[in-house]
Amino acid sequence: MAKTQDMNAVLKDMMGAFPVDTSALEDAYKNTAALNEKFANVALEAAEKSSEISSSWTKDTLSKMADMSKAKAEPADYAKAITDFASAQAEVAAENMAAFAEVAKKVQAETVELMMSASKEATEEATAAVKKATADATAAAKKAAK
Repeated sequence: MAKTQDMNAVLKDMMGAFPVDTSALEDAYKNTAALNEKFANVALEAAEKSSEISSSWTKDTLSKMADMSKAKAEPADYAKAITDFASAQAEVAAENMAAFAEVAKKVQAETVELMMSASKEATEEATAAVKKATADATAAAKKAAK
């Protein structure tokens, strides 16, 4: 009777002839985690600054609304209060929109910087990994040929 060949042993021998270095994958994981942490810090910093701008804007608006809502002696004073409020709000809106634009500009600059840095590191790591893999494959081929 014919004996069935153990495929597990064959695959194990074949994989043993071509060792895989998992340190490259571990390094890639660590680098990705570090990059994600940097992106998260950029996003959280922007969210914090945006929240501060929004909060300040809200407090300012509520303060001006309190002034506007006070009882006036003459009906014309109500129209003047509303006009003053609208004028002040337009000015504050322009200032706050400029502040939001600065936050967005900073986030964009930091993101581009991170991407450029990550791209450079990835290129360097890929080059090193290819050189190492080539050397390992050559060594394994020479070993197998003997």
